[in-house]
Amino acid sequence: MQKQLDSTTENNILAAAKHIFQHKGMIGARMQEIADEAGINKALLHYYYRSKQLLFEAVFKSAFSMLSPQLNEVLNADTSLFDKIRNFTNNYISFVIKHPYLPNFIIQELNRNPEFIKNLVSEKKFPNIEKFRTQINDKVAEGVIRPIKAEQLFINIIALNIFPFIAEPLLKGFVNISDDAYQQLLQERKIEVADFIINAIKI
Repeated sequence: MQKQLDSTTENNILAAAKHIFQHKGMIGARMQEIADEAGINKALLHYYYRSKQLLFEAVFKSAFSMLSPQLNEVLNADTSLFDKIRNFTNNYISFVIKHPYLPNFIIQELNRNPEFIKNLVSEKKFPNIEKFRTQINDKVAEGVIRPIKAEQLFINIIALNIFPFIAEPLLKGFVNISDDAYQQLLQERKIEVADFIINAIKI
């Protein structure tokens, strides 16, 4: 019974933290706010997570553990290359729209705590591009797509998907649109990014 209560409390904390981090980010969030959202006192919150950073990492791991297998499944599916690009883009953008703190957190942790990212990479379900690489090489050899390294193509896909989330305030200023209009723009990118990449590589 105690283990069940502990698990329920921890799940409530993670759900509360996710909500606060989504709205206020890592810097703006306060442990007291998260405790209030979870319906517990701050001392109990610190019992489970000694610092905001550890709690943020737990929230990140929880979300990334859902995203990583999805992307890995897309990359290793027995689908056409173009369908794979479309599915990857759709899955990634859809997921990050629901977890908008992830891209900035990754960038932050890459600079501040590279060991945390290294630990993520070492996990079993971290996306693997070996099958994707073989598929790219085969399609280049068949003359279906122009010569391009799989690594370069993968970086292009990731960059086009992630940048609108990382630079959202700046881009909204450049294009001069409201928050709602920008969210619609992100939804449209599920198709726009895939079409742009496919048109760029196909012969």
